Amino acid sequence: MGGSVNEQLKQRAQRVIPNGMYGHMSVQMQSPRTPQFFSKAKGAHMWDYEGHRYIDYLCAFGPNLLGYAHEEIDGAYIAQMKQGDSVTGPSGKMVELCEAYVDQITHADWVMTCKNGTDATTMALMTARAHRDKRKVLLASGAYHGAATWCTPVPKGTLPEERAHFIYYQYNDVESLNAALDEAGDDLAGIFAAPFKHDFMTPQELPTQAYADAVRRACDDKDALLIVDDVRAGFRMERNCSWHALNVEPDLSTWGKSLANGHPLSCLMGNDRARDAAGSIFVTGSFWFAAAPMAAALKTLEIIQSTDYLERTVAMGERLRDGIAGISKDSGVPIHQSGPPQMPIIMITDEEGQVDNKGCVAFCDKLLDHGVFFHPYHNMFLTSAMTDGDIDQTLEAISKVVPALAR
Repeated sequence: MGGSVNEQLKQRAQRVIPNGMYGHMSVQMQSPRTPQFFSKAKGAHMWDYEGHRYIDYLCAFGPNLLGYAHEEIDGAYIAQMKQGDSVTGPSGKMVELCEAYVDQITHADWVMTCKNGTDATTMALMTARAHRDKRKVLLASGAYHGAATWCTPVPKGTLPEERAHFIYYQYNDVESLNAALDEAGDDLAGIFAAPFKHDFMTPQELPTQAYADAVRRACDDKDALLIVDDVRAGFRMERNCSWHALNVEPDLSTWGKSLANGHPLSCLMGNDRARDAAGSIFVTGSFWFAAAPMAAALKTLEIIQSTDYLERTVAMGERLRDGIAGISKDSGVPIHQSGPPQMPIIMITDEEGQVDNKGCVAFCDKLLDHGVFFHPYHNMFLTSAMTDGDIDQTLEAISKVVPALAR
């Protein structure tokens, strides 16, 4: 078997894994040179099996908030592992963590822990329907809320009946929202809202105040539950729920990815209005109550509360955005940037502003040669472990590869 180690691993994976990889970890839509497997990671960097180091702007698709292999967080995890992790009953760390989140998150009066973002959003869906025994749920078209049969973006293997009571509206469009509300009538259970529009392969869009207020008002008027899906953006936009900055508090919020800085933990948080409904559903998982990730999450929350991690990532994201804007202007190559600066999506466009799919892939492919790992279509993430030197290296790399795109 010839080729690089990465290519060998891809070939071996084809034999034992359907399509060689599945879900969002597949690199089939990226450059053929894109590494699929990595040997190690530290701070803001990761290494492929050829020993090439990359500044990682995917951050494991979000979990790396404070740096890979963070000594304090991993130390808390290891110490708890020595005491007990998955045991017949949970550790007291579970109560301690839930108390800490209730203290930290303004709208939260209770917490239920789980493992994946999809676990949390499915629990939220069930809770909303249990609240008043209603069926209809509003979702923004194109929004991602997980990979269960009710929400997976590729519905192969699912049934239309599993989505029979969902009504779709356009994010940030109050008129579209009102039309969906009219369709739901008196059978509205809840409304899902993303912290911002972060759909795949499209420009990102922050929520307007009018839209956020309309969603909250609709749920109040119809005695339905507002769900802010913060799995992707939790603790990356605020030290609170992401819509707290809009003075709009949800009834339920879903969390994951960065809660334990890469250790597997997600959760559903809710207010007292939703408490009885949450207590009436049956959900569980073999590893949902494991103590070691909760110990890691407590340490992560301590760092969130005591450091300027958020301000650092925002400042670095703004510096990256300004630098790319300058390179785009000087080179004449249109580079579209959107989303919060610490969670950007960066895409090559044509002169009419349409996404240039080949250009996006080529851009990311060329950056690999300079030790920079971008994604051509997905929103990216900055970690507070990044340095000014990482941003300098990234901007220098972009300045070198953009002229080739122009040609």
